[in-house]
Amino acid sequence: MKLLSRIYTVLIFVFLYAPIVVLIVFSFNESKSRAMFTGFTLKWYAELFRDDVILNALANTAIVAVISALLATLIGTAAAIGIHAMNNKLKNVMMTVNNIPMVNPEIVTGVSLSLLFVFGIQLFQKLGVDASLNMVTLVIAHVTFNIPYVLLSVYPKLRQMNPYSYEAALDLGCTPFQAVYKVIMPEIVPGVITGCIMAFTLSLDDFVISYFTSGPTSQTLPLVIYAMTKKRISPKINALSALLFATVLILLLIVNIRQMRDSSKNEPKKERSFAQ
Repeated sequence: MKLLSRIYTVLIFVFLYAPIVVLIVFSFNESKSRAMFTGFTLKWYAELFRDDVILNALANTAIVAVISALLATLIGTAAAIGIHAMNNKLKNVMMTVNNIPMVNPEIVTGVSLSLLFVFGIQLFQKLGVDASLNMVTLVIAHVTFNIPYVLLSVYPKLRQMNPYSYEAALDLGCTPFQAVYKVIMPEIVPGVITGCIMAFTLSLDDFVISYFTSGPTSQTLPLVIYAMTKKRISPKINALSALLFATVLILLLIVNIRQMRDSSKNEPKKERSFAQ
């Protein structure tokens, strides 16, 4: 049974990652052939960075990902601290509300946000203000779907804290803001960083929600790649996809390494508490 389970696991990983490996290999292919590897070259990467459309999309993607990740981290962290201070019934209700956007189909979220933005744009236009779908609506949409993931990254760290640390800080003369900044924040920094990286990663490769909430001047890389695939697929797409995959892989490795370090730090604490 162990042999069969290992073979099954290997087949699953081959099925998942073989296409990505092929894509990365052919991004270095000298010819445009998608069936034969004729020689090693970096010309497609060079052409990729000479393409103004892709560079503009890359800049938009980076701006949206960074701003939305920072805003979602700020709001999600504040929300996690607020929910942690509630009673158990309200905690369960708020966590259920937080989980709904995560299980909700992205197309539903994208369409609903698009309708909301169009309604707001029409109101502004009636007031004589020129408004349209742009980078602002795109950032708001990305912040909206990133917040639940940040909250779920920070909230477990709050639950691991000593529940009396905050009250002790208040008794020792701290204001509520100082108690949060000096006592709570140092304890939850790993969760905050993990949530920020996760939000950045999700924003980086989002397509469905961006498709409904972006304007003609705020196209992101996934949208540009989708438009390019409608024509003959250029090897530049292989190079671009390889770079995106490498970026996401590095970020996920950073998240996993931090989680492993956090768990290894918590194990000695648990052993001390059991020994006592």
